[in-house]
Amino acid sequence: MAVQHGVRAVENFWAEVWQSPQNPQAIDELVVDDFVIVTGGQAIRGRDAFKEWVLNFQATVEDLEFIPIETFQNEDGSRVASLWEMTGRNRGIMGTEPDGQPIHLTGTAVWNVRADGLLESNRVERNAWELYRRLTA
Repeated sequence: MAVQHGVRAVENFWAEVWQSPQNPQAIDELVVDDFVIVTGGQAIRGRDAFKEWVLNFQATVEDLEFIPIETFQNEDGSRVASLWEMTGRNRGIMGTEPDGQPIHLTGTAVWNVRADGLLESNRVERNAWELYRRLTA
């Protein structure tokens, strides 16, 4: 595989899809048809299912702000790791009461990036349990 810019592909995804103004429709141009995300131990398969998941997630956080903290890649750019944080106000995230409480979520995403820069898969781990416990205390 030729040297590529995996970091650039992931940072572009964050900027287009998650940073304000969020544009989940950009997913159509940034990920492969059979894209897979594993989040919270659950695999979501296919670009359309992924886009639906993003739309549903974004609808649960008011004033969503997404901040990439650090992003780096392996030698050929095919694997990218990114640390991030997200803030906003609760509009029903994780099935909680939409009470406007502050949201602060941190996470790590590990991506597979194709040689042409399209994103193939993503595995996300985040502090969801801690956030859920705080919101339901």
